[in-house]
Amino acid sequence: MQQSPKTVSPFNQEVAMPCRDGVIARSFYGTSGGAEHFISVEAPDGFSLGEQIELVQERYAEARRSLGLAPDTAIFRRIFLSDVLNQAALVRDSDLVCEPLDSPVAVSIVQQAPLSGAKIALLAYHVESQGHFTKHRLTPKHMVVEKNGFRHLWSTRLCAGACDASTSTVEVQTRKVFNDLIDTLSSQGSTLRDHCIRTWIYLKDVDVFYQGMVDSRSELFSQQGLTNDTHYIASTGIEGACAHRSDLVAMDAYSILGLAPEQMSYLNDFDHLCATKDYNVTFERGTRIAYADRSHLFISGTASIDRAGRVVHPGNVLRQLDLALSNVDALLRSGSASLADMMYLLVYLRDPTDFACVDRYLEHRFPDLPILIVQGSVCRPEWLVEVEGVGVVTNDEPTLPSF
Repeated sequence: MQQSPKTVSPFNQEVAMPCRDGVIARSFYGTSGGAEHFISVEAPDGFSLGEQIELVQERYAEARRSLGLAPDTAIFRRIFLSDVLNQAALVRDSDLVCEPLDSPVAVSIVQQAPLSGAKIALLAYHVESQGHFTKHRLTPKHMVVEKNGFRHLWSTRLCAGACDASTSTVEVQTRKVFNDLIDTLSSQGSTLRDHCIRTWIYLKDVDVFYQGMVDSRSELFSQQGLTNDTHYIASTGIEGACAHRSDLVAMDAYSILGLAPEQMSYLNDFDHLCATKDYNVTFERGTRIAYADRSHLFISGTASIDRAGRVVHPGNVLRQLDLALSNVDALLRSGSASLADMMYLLVYLRDPTDFACVDRYLEHRFPDLPILIVQGSVCRPEWLVEVEGVGVVTNDEPTLPSF
């Protein structure tokens, strides 16, 4: 992959590397130094899993070289697979998961088939810093990045490890998964309420098990001091699976330890979307984390919904996608950003046959944005598509800590 000409926005100092051979990257360079890079990599179809893994590794390495990224800048990788039970072992032995002892990486592995036809796709996040930062593992599932006085906790592949689904309900598994995160936060002097920023919850059959997860999460949140009167956590609850056959629920999470209350705010636009509590679901539509020179905007899974909480445009995937993106833009604007500030998009489709038209739409509208389209049914069967992502935008609040 030859390095492409870079386009720079004077507003948010983003740099896009247009797609080459299934790779696209988008970068943010802060005014006080330090850069963040988001890279999507898709394998070509028509090859064996082993060949596709090698091609993803090669393309990912080439993207890093084009961006001038050292290996130790890697923070997080999510690997999307078409058949996790049969593919996870080979992926775990690859360079996408294996890591040097002195430079761990938080790696998520989830069954959400890439709808390009490939068996594997990758989303990667890298950070460069003028100052020194360190990474270390607390446990095999929890990694801490220490940077500028903050500890960023990346938690991946949280699951119950169930041996028999008939004796382990989704409610029990949800509590177990969250308790793993809660206990780890507690060991670091932190709490779910004050320090967890984002969760991604994967359900083996979202049409069947979503409500059980929601009920269990709501009860647990109440016990942790997360209520309608306080706040919730930005989240995506979507169909997906980990590599354990009997697990019904799995989760990834991102938390910031040492975060000051004034750095965190929540994204809403009640002219476009109702509060999630209006239909008894406990998550924030978006969360903004402000630093001296930038803000991170974590957008939850967002669908074609109106301000009364109703599904809009049933049966029409492109009109649903257009409204979902309009809703995302409204959330971003409530945090002084817009769709132009998104660093990547994940797009979940219920029906794989919708891929071609959705792919054409997105390629035309966002030609330089890392986008992965994967199979993942949304929590209401009428929703054909859901989108999520992270935005980064310039901020000018020198009294706040630096990222």
